[in-house]
Amino acid sequence: MIGRLLGSRTKRAQRTSLLAAVWTPPNAGALSCRVLDPVNQPVPQAEFTVIDTAGRKVVSGGTDPFGSFVAAVPAGEYRLAVSAEGYAPYRAAATVAEDSLTSLGDVTLQVAQPPALPAPGDWEIEPTHSAIGFTARHIGLARIRGRFNSFAGVVRVAEDAERSAMHVVIDAASIDTNVKMRDDHLRSGDFLDVARFPTLEFYSDRFAHRGGNKWAVTGALSLHGVTRTVTLDTEYLGLGNGMEGEVRAACRATTELHRDDFTVSWQTMLARGIAVVGPTIKVELDIQVVPKG
Repeated sequence: MIGRLLGSRTKRAQRTSLLAAVWTPPNAGALSCRVLDPVNQPVPQAEFTVIDTAGRKVVSGGTDPFGSFVAAVPAGEYRLAVSAEGYAPYRAAATVAEDSLTSLGDVTLQVAQPPALPAPGDWEIEPTHSAIGFTARHIGLARIRGRFNSFAGVVRVAEDAERSAMHVVIDAASIDTNVKMRDDHLRSGDFLDVARFPTLEFYSDRFAHRGGNKWAVTGALSLHGVTRTVTLDTEYLGLGNGMEGEVRAACRATTELHRDDFTVSWQTMLARGIAVVGPTIKVELDIQVVPKG
């Protein structure tokens, strides 16, 4: 009976062993860790990257719902990086031996300090180092990318950043997909109808901090004579200095527009019922602002 009990315990230990759960070829071992936040809760989808001594990426991936990561790698010396949104990156070194498990144990990520915000006051978009682009589906396959070459805007930064405001004006006729015939069609009454609606305008209603460097900027977008509420998912990139020492702030933002919401409803179908132009447009903004005046 004692033998059976010991045998049962051995089998149970084998089943729960991380090394037993990972197939390791000859000359390889297993590497594992568990990623936690400062209150010891698991961090799922944390990004894990393993690099060898030559700087080559050996393996990468995300932690599971319990914050765990395990992978088989050739025996050797490695550098590891763990990152997750809202947390400071974690780096470590590890030596993996053949046919063994190397565990980093519990890795605790510290909350990242968000970048400093711009000083209160009016900041204007600097168009030379900014871009407003878009992506649309063509015949359900290719992505057509374009941009607007002419735009202007001001951000009024408040003492309480969530009370800030923004106004952006885009010249509709400046649309550019690098194909003149297509651009002329986009300017026509089938799409933007720039003769009747020469500008696109966005007025913000609310800035909401989502944590870390993530913000949501909600406001009214006027396009093609129709105004709808849209939200810009925004990543604030922080402050820097330009070539002449001027202070700059930068951000990236994305949103998705439905053409029918703005009565831009021109449509042609292919023989198989596939739309020539997709129903949604992804908008991407890379913006730098400088103090006005």
